[in-house]
Amino acid sequence: MSFDSHSLERLRELGRQLPKPLPCPDVNISENPPANKRRHRVETEDDPQALFKELMQVSPDGNVPPHLMARLREIEAKQENQVRNVLISKQSNEIAQSNNTPTNNAGKNKTTLPKRPRLTPGSEEESLYIAFGQLLLEDEDES
Repeated sequence: MSFDSHSLERLRELGRQLPKPLPCPDVNISENPPANKRRHRVETEDDPQALFKELMQVSPDGNVPPHLMARLREIEAKQENQVRNVLISKQSNEIAQSNNTPTNNAGKNKTTLPKRPRLTPGSEEESLYIAFGQLLLEDEDES
């Protein structure tokens, strides 16, 4: 595109009159605060029960901001996953140990007593397990 001499000179004049861009600030804004800045225990606590206590102490009326409630839920979910993983690994170890028993003694040392799972005494699971075992024994007696 070509300009005549008058238009080109007019553009240069306007260019001189335009405001100059503002210099960019050198402030480094980051989402995370610097490591040397002290953070409140509500931000650093990893135990859900301790975090809940801290939230209740900090909150004057018992209301907790949504972002802190989300953090509490996240920590609880992490802890539940860790417990679940530990239980799964224990169960897989028990299964592996029971599978390592020699199979050439298939009929020897066989017991008729079932292995009882580890249940808390007096729990509903324990009472259901006992009732089921009694039903199985009654069925054996009838046949």
